[in-house]
Amino acid sequence: MKITFNTLLNILLVGMIALFIGRYFYKQPSFVNGESTPDFTAMTINGEQLQLSGLRGNYVLLDFWGSWCGPCRQENPGLVQLYDKYQNTSFQQAESFVVVSIGIEENESRWRRAIERDGLHWPHHILDTATSLRFFDSELAQQFGVKQVPTKYLLNEKGLIIAVNPSVKELDRLLGERVAE
Repeated sequence: MKITFNTLLNILLVGMIALFIGRYFYKQPSFVNGESTPDFTAMTINGEQLQLSGLRGNYVLLDFWGSWCGPCRQENPGLVQLYDKYQNTSFQQAESFVVVSIGIEENESRWRRAIERDGLHWPHHILDTATSLRFFDSELAQQFGVKQVPTKYLLNEKGLIIAVNPSVKELDRLLGERVAE
């Protein structure tokens, strides 16, 4: 059987498309709008225990990020502005807005420096230590199906997901629509 250059090129093209599609679906977060997330208890940067279910009654942004992640670091100033805007706001169905940053890291001191440098002044920072940033093998990343960063989940007052991977602009719109008048 003789294979022409065009046939070989078509096979290669189909393979690349299949690889791209497979990778796209592999990288998608495990949860979708309307689902509840698993509860967890973790130690914060301040040495306090945080239980996710203890934040019910608030809008909670779970922000999986890394000090080594360029897009995460570029997004941080917008998250700080969003937090400052809504941290003391009364909402129609929730008490306030809370950010829980989950750093998927191999290096704790680098993570701490990034929090300081980026001015992430909310209290809930969790170190989720990974041995492989390629496979996101840390405990919370595995529990939440995180396969890339940044990955975000916005939870409503009942702990249900109302947005998966929203931009800062989308978060501002979603929270702004829910402010009590």
